[in-house]
Amino acid sequence: MPLIPWRPWLWRPWEDWEEVDKWIDRWYKLIEREWPEIKEAEFIPPVDVYEKGDNVIVETQVPGIEPEKVDISVEDDKLILKGKSEKKSEVEEKDYYRKEVRYGSFYRVVGLPTKVIGDKAQATYEDGLLKIVIPKAPVAKAKKIKIKVKKSKKS
Repeated sequence: MPLIPWRPWLWRPWEDWEEVDKWIDRWYKLIEREWPEIKEAEFIPPVDVYEKGDNVIVETQVPGIEPEKVDISVEDDKLILKGKSEKKSEVEEKDYYRKEVRYGSFYRVVGLPTKVIGDKAQATYEDGLLKIVIPKAPVAKAKKIKIKVKKSKKS
């Protein structure tokens, strides 16, 4: 006799998928409420995030996008990238075999691994690579407090 008896009338796999679907719906609604711009984004650029010395560095490839069309901000230790790439082509109709080059708006929120000083962030653009250098905030060190012992007047 098996440890768990087989009862096919109790197995309802579609109910489990409905719960997963509800969870995903709630997750997407939360994201859209926090960052409404993500609905209009047509693609999300990939990023590399690493530390070097006293800086957090974020790199992303945005070839063909003019740096003036990219907005970068740091809010609550999150880096927000948004911008737009425009297709500059006179020929509208082409017989594509494959179309992988992305055009349109993009939006990306990157959680940074440590506290940073967003006001001192700097960005450079070279050969399609956008590099953002953000200084890390100094870590507050614990301060030892010495206890002063007072002599009581009762003695």
